[in-house]
Amino acid sequence: MSSSSKQIAVTKTSLKVPLRLYMNSGELEAGVDEAGRGCLMGRVYAAAVVMPTTYPEDDHMYMEIRDSKKVSPAKRKRLEAYIKDTAVTFGIGYADVEEIDTLNIYQATLKAMHRALDQLDRSMDRLLVDGDRFKPYLDKFDNYPSYSCVIRGDGEYLSIAAASILAKCARDDYVLELIEECPEIDLYGWKNNKGYGTKQHMEGIRKHGITVYHRTTFGPCKGVM
Repeated sequence: MSSSSKQIAVTKTSLKVPLRLYMNSGELEAGVDEAGRGCLMGRVYAAAVVMPTTYPEDDHMYMEIRDSKKVSPAKRKRLEAYIKDTAVTFGIGYADVEEIDTLNIYQATLKAMHRALDQLDRSMDRLLVDGDRFKPYLDKFDNYPSYSCVIRGDGEYLSIAAASILAKCARDDYVLELIEECPEIDLYGWKNNKGYGTKQHMEGIRKHGITVYHRTTFGPCKGVM
């Protein structure tokens, strides 16, 4: 039985349909996604992941991989471990608050993506990037991989969804580490909102001002001391 036939057989017996395993058969493709771009504080993270294009018949876990926003925190952690164990190669990168405020969030996100790609242990044929914009990337092997921007790609391609999970888990862990080091900063509700502009976070800014971790160029933080 061919690998494609095995894939169909696994899909038919599963309650879930897996995301697309690749864009172009025969190419080595890395999915790329970010986490924390819309937050009011902290780093923006990105991940790059190369997932296998075939799986053993008894491995159904890959079918559970979805856009990180559609997966519970507990399940994200289980999938994070599975992705790291199963991936052909992966990388995680970030840009810090100073870079975000100096460059702007778009340029900082690109830096985080490129830094994640720097961690891959081989050159890619193609990058599948979530969203509608990217900047050509020169890898450490002096190659410029082709790239395809895919709007809502984390809901279409397995590798992009896997990258969204690794980036989200890395950023969430970073925020929780900040709170552990400095518990008083959870006045802003970061343990739950992870830095997004929720009601509790906005009220915290109004009552207590901003911290050194806030992005001073973001609207709600501008001019706040």
